[in-house]
Amino acid sequence: MTTNSFYSKKVLDHFKNPRNFGKIENPDGVATVGNPICGDVMKIYIKVGKKNNKEYIDNIKFQTLGCGAAIATSSIATELVKGKSLDLARKITNRQIIVGLEGLPPVKIHCSLLATEAIKKAIDNYREKK
Repeated sequence: MTTNSFYSKKVLDHFKNPRNFGKIENPDGVATVGNPICGDVMKIYIKVGKKNNKEYIDNIKFQTLGCGAAIATSSIATELVKGKSLDLARKITNRQIIVGLEGLPPVKIHCSLLATEAIKKAIDNYREKK
């Protein structure tokens, strides 16, 4: 099976051109999650803003060590929650990530779960610091 038939064009695009990749200095919230079975590790950084008395994700960055699907799910997840309220961002589902990427192979679904876990934990980390 070739890579192109294994992954959607959207997955390949997010893998080759990841959005929001990098590190935020002095983040408001940060989280690192990993899967010991596959070796994927994701780190999410968030900056929180306030608008109309609601906190929202003003900026979000990620650093991921792992397969193409892990990088792609991190990338699309950051796009899906950037600018959203913390409560809404915390409700992101792995299904939203999979749909955003136009599908993931069944053996790579765990990558979408890691991305949602990382975002939730970064938000929780911010809230714990307050």
